[in-house]
Amino acid sequence: MRRFAVTAAVSLMAAATALSAAPAQAHGGPRALGLENCAANACHFDVAPGTYDVRVVLGGDAAASTAISGETRRSLLPETATEAGRTVARSFTVNVRTPEGEPTGPEGTPGLDLVIGGSAPALADIRVTPALGVARAGGAPLPTRQIFLVGDSTVCDQPGDPYSGWGQQLPQFLRKGLSVANYADSGESTVTYLATPALFPTVQPLIGKHDLVLIQLAHNDKTTDEATYRANLETLVAGVRAQGGEPVLVTPIVRRWFNADGTLNNNTALLVNGLGVDHPAVIRSVAAAEDVPLIDLTAKTKTLVESLGVEGSKAIYLYNEKRDNTHTSVHGATVYAGLVRDELVAQHLVPDGLVRVG
Repeated sequence: MRRFAVTAAVSLMAAATALSAAPAQAHGGPRALGLENCAANACHFDVAPGTYDVRVVLGGDAAASTAISGETRRSLLPETATEAGRTVARSFTVNVRTPEGEPTGPEGTPGLDLVIGGSAPALADIRVTPALGVARAGGAPLPTRQIFLVGDSTVCDQPGDPYSGWGQQLPQFLRKGLSVANYADSGESTVTYLATPALFPTVQPLIGKHDLVLIQLAHNDKTTDEATYRANLETLVAGVRAQGGEPVLVTPIVRRWFNADGTLNNNTALLVNGLGVDHPAVIRSVAAAEDVPLIDLTAKTKTLVESLGVEGSKAIYLYNEKRDNTHTSVHGATVYAGLVRDELVAQHLVPDGLVRVG
């Protein structure tokens, strides 16, 4: 097990500690939890379910490169390089919940668990406080917003290697003030997601005003007729809006199923079920009819996979590891999460400054 560096110069540590402790004290909140909760390459914070701001200081005496993940293998901070003798501060907001991964899965470990990784990890300081939103000049802080994810196994927080859903990789692209509450669950269709108590009946009451709810359900609607599929999407949209949330319909990622000519123009790749229901087409139609923002992930992933070709696209999916042309690798899920990030920015679905670009 690798150890991370916590031996930056005393002066750097003192300065970092003073800076990171100040916000919690200024708001009269509880004392920030810090490095005393870390050992080896892991940190555990005994906090209740909720939303928390995490501020880290990375770097130290030697050159370093540090990434942070947490809970059920969520990527929370991308790998960040620091020069020898230098530190940088980064912040992000994380959702802590039970169960901590898939809603119908095991409860996981109570509290917040973070893993300090990267090729040469160095954590100089860390502070965890209840989320207070983002400060703005001359006014009260903007409240923390959630991005709720409603989806299937291609979106969810997958519990084990080599699998990863794109929702599991999305948090690393977000800054403090915006967090991901991933309620995607393996094997779910629009039918089961609405009917299972741990899924939409649990998610809906949690949705706050102006929270985004990204909905990608199609892969498991193999026997759902078009009228039912359309009605289920409309029910999900109405349920989000009833809470003051903002629904966003997402067409499903393609399956890696090539034609002889190198295209994905077939029902398997493009999620047309055995009844002839063209799931992406229905989603696009409901989005237009209900005036709901649309992220056409089917079109975007089709273009990307075709551009990579039969061989190059294997790394996006789990073909090499599992002969799986539906589920994505960590690399593929990260690439697809980047496509979602790009659409959140392009369609102005999230506030300026809360998304990491580049």
